[in-house]
Amino acid sequence: MANTPYPQSYYAASANPVPPRPALQEEVQTDVCVIGAGYTGLSSALFLLESGFSVTVLEAAKVGFGASGRNGGQIVNSYSRDIDVIERTVGPKQAQLLGQMAFEGGRIIRERVAKYNIQCDLKDGGVFAALTAKQMGHLESQKRLWERFGHTQLELMDQKRIREVVDCDQYLGGMLDMSGGHIHPLNLALGEAAAVESLGGKIYEQSPAVRIERGANPVVHTPQGKVRAKFIIVAGNAYLGNLVPELAAKSMPCGTQVITTEPLGEDLARQLLPQDYCVEDCNYLLDYYRLTGDKRLIFGGGVVYGARDPANIEAIIRPKMLKAFPQLKDVKIDYAWTGNFLLTLSRLPQVGRLGDNIYYSQGCSGHGVTYTHLAGKVLAEALRGQAERFDAFAELPHYPFPGGQMLRVPFSALGAWYYSLRDRLGF
Repeated sequence: MANTPYPQSYYAASANPVPPRPALQEEVQTDVCVIGAGYTGLSSALFLLESGFSVTVLEAAKVGFGASGRNGGQIVNSYSRDIDVIERTVGPKQAQLLGQMAFEGGRIIRERVAKYNIQCDLKDGGVFAALTAKQMGHLESQKRLWERFGHTQLELMDQKRIREVVDCDQYLGGMLDMSGGHIHPLNLALGEAAAVESLGGKIYEQSPAVRIERGANPVVHTPQGKVRAKFIIVAGNAYLGNLVPELAAKSMPCGTQVITTEPLGEDLARQLLPQDYCVEDCNYLLDYYRLTGDKRLIFGGGVVYGARDPANIEAIIRPKMLKAFPQLKDVKIDYAWTGNFLLTLSRLPQVGRLGDNIYYSQGCSGHGVTYTHLAGKVLAEALRGQAERFDAFAELPHYPFPGGQMLRVPFSALGAWYYSLRDRLGF
């Protein structure tokens, strides 16, 4: 059977050692079968195990193989669409619930790291950097909006103040969120997987779900085994393929591109980001960057439809990095990779239930690090019969892409072009 390794990346090269996990080669019985060992699947599994359920996790490749082990590693609060957009879409009660939950994912990550002693270079502090007066105005209104929902660890920064936290002269100002931060994303996933196993959960790698037999007692088939369960949680996100056709039409895999420099040394690293905060700008097609534990700069940005060759990635992302930090012109790039995330038409996550016993969460639209941890908790609550928060998400509108699967890429590419033009022209 094919063995799918991690793609070449800085995260895979600096991953904490873990024991090999077997492929499923038998029939097993469990309360809950989770498809996908990324953050959503692992977070669901942990909350369910803590509530006394038996859990089996199936992973097509390796723990954290998808977006969970390849992303920028930034803890960013709220959703890809902010709470004000949600308020205009849904009723006040639902908006209130979703608003209260917008900052819970970061808290869950910190609780998990502390409780299970996960070594993932967790650092506090995230900066939203404004390139235009309009973006600065948006941050001011965002601060007021977030504070309305009890989120108060925020500081608006003028041009002088932002230069104290990031050595880049592009920014007019910004906002610091001390409940934001950054992690080594793959090591967080590996630590959560170890926590799942410490509570008696089973994880099978190299065990893709190839077919779901639906019904009162659903069965998930893998190439060499099967899992009989009372409930299924589908958490494959951009790597599901057509396993659940109802979900494929409502979302589109997109890629983000990331590069990592050679180690910069203490002095240069401290010059770039003196407080070791992570940064993202306020463009629609945004750039984001941060330091690693060994003082490299990770820099990501852009959106692509499908994976790219590392040489292309460096050619696309390096100029963006040098625009922010011209002082890095002689610095070598050690790693470059793409990671898929799932975009929805509304840019809001899709949560729901198929029949009585198949639950799913997908489409974080680039805000996955925090949202997935919340999703795990909300899915676990729903399985325990506490569905209020689950329903708040499930009632968000899920739109299919116009023209179905065939036309979703050209339409989205057109959208990306439109927004990049907006970013450049500043409107």
